[in-house]
Amino acid sequence: MSDDNNLRDQGSAEKPMPEDDLNAKLGVLTRREVEARILIPVINALGDSFGRDEVLAVVRETIVRVAREQGAVLSQQMGGNSLKNFVDSLAYWTEDKALEIDVIEESDEVLSFNVTRCRYAELYQSLGIREIGTTFSCTRDFALIEGFNPDISLERTQTIMEGAPHCDFRYRRKK
Repeated sequence: MSDDNNLRDQGSAEKPMPEDDLNAKLGVLTRREVEARILIPVINALGDSFGRDEVLAVVRETIVRVAREQGAVLSQQMGGNSLKNFVDSLAYWTEDKALEIDVIEESDEVLSFNVTRCRYAELYQSLGIREIGTTFSCTRDFALIEGFNPDISLERTQTIMEGAPHCDFRYRRKK
C-alpha cells in the first residue's frame, strides 16, 4: 500500500481519530496558536501550487465539518446539550482570559452575550493572519452549536476579528 493511501486511511470515516481532549489540556487559545503556526505554512504552500482561494475553501469546509463533530462530542462531555450545558462549556474558550464576555441574557431558552475582548483576534493579528483568523476561529461557532444541539440557533452580526468593537452572540432554542 502506498504512503498516499495510508494518509487517506488515517482521516477516513472508517477509522476515527481518538477522542480529542486538547482543549482541556492546553486551553483553546494555545491550541489555536499551535494550529495556526502549523497550518499557515501548509496553506501558503498549497495555495502556491493549487490556488489560494481553492485551498482556503477546502480549509473552511474542513474546519466547519470538524467543528460540527467537536460540538457533538462537547455535548457528550458536558453531560447534555441544553443551553445550560453550553454555558458551562464556555470555560474552555474563556480560559486564560481568552475572551471577555458581558452576559446580556441567560435562560433555558436564550443565551445572549457580547465578547468585548477577543485574544483570538489579537493572536491572529500578532501572527499577521487576521483575515484567516476568521476561518480558523469565528467560522467554527455556527457549526459547533449545530453539532452541540441542532435545536439551538446562533445569530451573530459582527465580530472583533472583522473590526467591530464587540462580537454579538445570540443563541436561542428553536421553537
